[in-house]
Amino acid sequence: MKVLLIKDVKNLGKAGEVKEVKDGYGRNFLVGRGFAKVATDEVIKEWEAEQKRKAEEEAKEIARLEALKEKLESVKPVIRKKLGANGSLFGAITNHDVAEALKELGIEVDKKHIHLGHAIKATGEYEADVKLGHGIHAKLHFEVVGE
Repeated sequence: MKVLLIKDVKNLGKAGEVKEVKDGYGRNFLVGRGFAKVATDEVIKEWEAEQKRKAEEEAKEIARLEALKEKLESVKPVIRKKLGANGSLFGAITNHDVAEALKELGIEVDKKHIHLGHAIKATGEYEADVKLGHGIHAKLHFEVVGE
């Protein structure tokens, strides 16, 4: 019996492979537990079409993230924070503050994806690493000014 593996199966193969297995093992274990489907021409064509569609969606997502990276690297948001009597900031600048400054410019980035590296407690120009996904990182330059 030929089966198309839907999930990786230890000691048999990886998802997407067509394997020849014994009838009982294929029907009762692999197909019965959802690890495989009986490998007919129709099932194989559906699998290939699904993989092609997923690859196209991933390519579109990567293109969108690359465009977002270019946009993030071209803007320079300004974060305004109150100053204390000695000229230092009240509190520290956090990734939430950076996300809010980007939101004011019309760019939506989750604060969890912004990495500052260290606490920012003074005015000046700084850099943050923004993880966008699929291994794409953007360097965001921003400025902290006092009010």
